[in-house]
Amino acid sequence: MDLRLKVFSLLVAAFAVATPPCHAVAQSADWQSTNTAELLEKSRPRLEGIYAKGEMRAKRFEAEWLADSSGYVVREKDADTNELVRAVYQVDSGERSVASTEVATAKQDPLVSPDGKQVLQKRRRNWIVREIESGKTRRLFDDEPSGDVSYRELGWSPDGSRVLFVETDSSEVRLRNVLVPDDPSYPSVQQTRFARVGTKIPKLRVGVVDVIGDDAGSISWLPIEFPEQGGYFGEVSWAENSAEVLVERLSRFRDKREFLLAKVGGPVFPIFEETNEAWAVGSHGINSGIQWLDGGKRFFFLSEKDGWRQAFTITGDGKTIQLLTPGEYDIIDRAEPGDVVDEANGWCYFYASPENGTQRYLHRVPLDGSGTLEKITPGDQPGWHEYQFSPDRKWAFHTYSTVNSPPVVDLVSIPEHHSIRILEDNEELQKLAQKTITRPTEFVQLKLSEDVTVDASVTKPGDFDESKGYPVFVYVYGEPYLQTVLDRWGAAQIDFLRTIADLGYITVSIDNRGTPCPKGAAWRRSIFGSLGPLSTEEQAAAIQELGRTRSYVDLSRVGIWGWSGGGSNTLNALFRKPDIYHLGIAVVPKPQPHLYNAWFQEIYMRTPEVNADGYARSAPLGFADGLKGKLLIVTGSGETNTHIQIIEGLVDRLIELGKPFDYMVYPNRDHGLREGEGSEVHVRMLITRYLLENLPPGPRPGSTPAQ
Repeated sequence: MDLRLKVFSLLVAAFAVATPPCHAVAQSADWQSTNTAELLEKSRPRLEGIYAKGEMRAKRFEAEWLADSSGYVVREKDADTNELVRAVYQVDSGERSVASTEVATAKQDPLVSPDGKQVLQKRRRNWIVREIESGKTRRLFDDEPSGDVSYRELGWSPDGSRVLFVETDSSEVRLRNVLVPDDPSYPSVQQTRFARVGTKIPKLRVGVVDVIGDDAGSISWLPIEFPEQGGYFGEVSWAENSAEVLVERLSRFRDKREFLLAKVGGPVFPIFEETNEAWAVGSHGINSGIQWLDGGKRFFFLSEKDGWRQAFTITGDGKTIQLLTPGEYDIIDRAEPGDVVDEANGWCYFYASPENGTQRYLHRVPLDGSGTLEKITPGDQPGWHEYQFSPDRKWAFHTYSTVNSPPVVDLVSIPEHHSIRILEDNEELQKLAQKTITRPTEFVQLKLSEDVTVDASVTKPGDFDESKGYPVFVYVYGEPYLQTVLDRWGAAQIDFLRTIADLGYITVSIDNRGTPCPKGAAWRRSIFGSLGPLSTEEQAAAIQELGRTRSYVDLSRVGIWGWSGGGSNTLNALFRKPDIYHLGIAVVPKPQPHLYNAWFQEIYMRTPEVNADGYARSAPLGFADGLKGKLLIVTGSGETNTHIQIIEGLVDRLIELGKPFDYMVYPNRDHGLREGEGSEVHVRMLITRYLLENLPPGPRPGSTPAQ
């Protein structure tokens, strides 16, 4: 950001009309004793600690496993010289030594050739091959790509004779004009490619370029094509040899997924295909990718084709497919790094939590499909677990946390899970957490119907009194990309929600159907066709159920806020459920989904040409006349995700309708509103002030449950 454009803030009342009396929230002196300014200043040091100083951010343990799994390498300051060194620790004894030369670690740079003698490097728009010892360079490609063409996902063949790559051609993607914040009076205009819903997307193809011999620099294009509307690639990699390439081809809407085996300079053979009327691979891409086994005879992959995210193996000819994880539970994700397969002992490791969708544990199953699910994480450690495995799969760096307990990292043996030593205890953060977390965040389940029960997290004020009623402030996301109700340190705005709770609110977050909870494919795909209607109904029903079952929830004072897709759900809540929500704060929302990017939106809603009704039912813009409560919209003028023009359409509509609302634009900030010193704190202070001024905090003597 140009230094001449100083950080500034401006809160604009978009239309000076008094809020309708039926939704005015009076600040009553008999229960509101502390004024807004004092509460706001009370929260400032805490928010600065969180967002400016990173006080609640846990230290990570960063190390590289030795290639032979006998130890690990840590970059740290030497106690004697105070210089940065590569310290080697033996895994069994913990003995430390300083590496005088480069040590062989398991981490491999994909740009370095298999023999370690050459490396691929980007030079302007082209790529070069550099000989590591001599420093000599040569062009990888004979011809330099044009301005709208790029080469990515480069990968050496096992014998080092060829390089695999994906070409992206964006020349038919429409250009979008963006103001550049250089001269305040005469700003420049920059053009960027942007593939909006229903428009042209980049063209893709897979190539192989020879690196050695007389054909060096020549390209062989694999005969893998897409229909006119285009599509995407998932996995593109060598098939454990230097003559064949495995390609995962995805349809534009991601409702079709194929694994193809292509011979370089030869034909393409289909191995596997799956289709789903909703989607086969979602925006988080968890299902995408493979892991070769048995020297290239078969590979491991994930699929939801049978209703749960399960692990399968399939032979290279596609004739034999085997289910490894039978049962009604989801694989949450692969263990790390990548697919953790212990071929020597016949095991596959992954994360799952069949009994609790807010938590995550390490499990394993036999690779031959003969056994049952085995939980590796001890039963006395409820919460969230991460593992970084050694190459021989006998050890792992294990990180354990809960939403109320900072991470502790230890070295454990696998599969016994014996703790060998603590690697990072986050001692200072543990002390700060004990001081800061006045009341632990609780997890509850809310039954909405015989078939639907949702998870929710609830955080109460430090001086909570169960006999009194408190206002509720809901943090919502509600879309397919992520969960907010997780038993993990730092989950989903929890530090901010705790700050708000201690001002006198009950803060709540709810995962409706359609969020990526490990509750089966039907749960996740239930929102297909229209993001917004189902989440709005279930979020509102959950709040009503929370109020019905807990007398301390004051349903006459309910606010909601969210970021990005959560901002859209905030708008939908306020517009469609005006008698339930009295205040909403929508940060960088997308009130006109047809103007959003094709890559994300088309997975879940296709295009308006084939799903006009779904887009109409999804768009908050079409329901703006329902607004009764207080609304603050927050965005950045430098948005590259939910462009400000998407939001300005709603601003114009609210003005046309004569609706009172407030609108804050952060100059030249992008989707995270982080650019510029003080921005992150300012955004949270703005949200806090708006909440305090329009939905007064603190308990009232008694509350009326929902009927």
